Amino acid sequence: MSKVLVDTNVILRALLHDNEKQAKQADEIIKAGAWTLPEVLAEVDHVLRTFYNVERKDIARQLFTAVNLVEVERREVIFRAIKIFAETKLDFVDCILAAYHDVENAEVFTFDKDLNKVIKREEK
Repeated sequence: MSKVLVDTNVILRALLHDNEKQAKQADEIIKAGAWTLPEVLAEVDHVLRTFYNVERKDIARQLFTAVNLVEVERREVIFRAIKIFAETKLDFVDCILAAYHDVENAEVFTFDKDLNKVIKREEK
């Protein structure tokens, strides 16, 4: 069986176990081999923050856990993004952009002053 692409709900059930039936299925799918996208992790952040009112530092921990449960594209970038997320007030998507700049030397142009500050900090 090939690896299965999982969405936000699967990751949330595996992290939160707030629906035991779905959590069991999520755990089985993940154990069999699963992968996800950075965009899904951004949605995990959004749901944890807005629906579950989880604190930022706890979201960072949950995102690290998620990346250790499933494969994710650009793993090094995502790990760096989570670290930036834990250290700043940036949205997770902005942290991904800053991480691309830091890890892959991607040139990032933005009008966002806070993101620009983090990018400048990462250049040092």
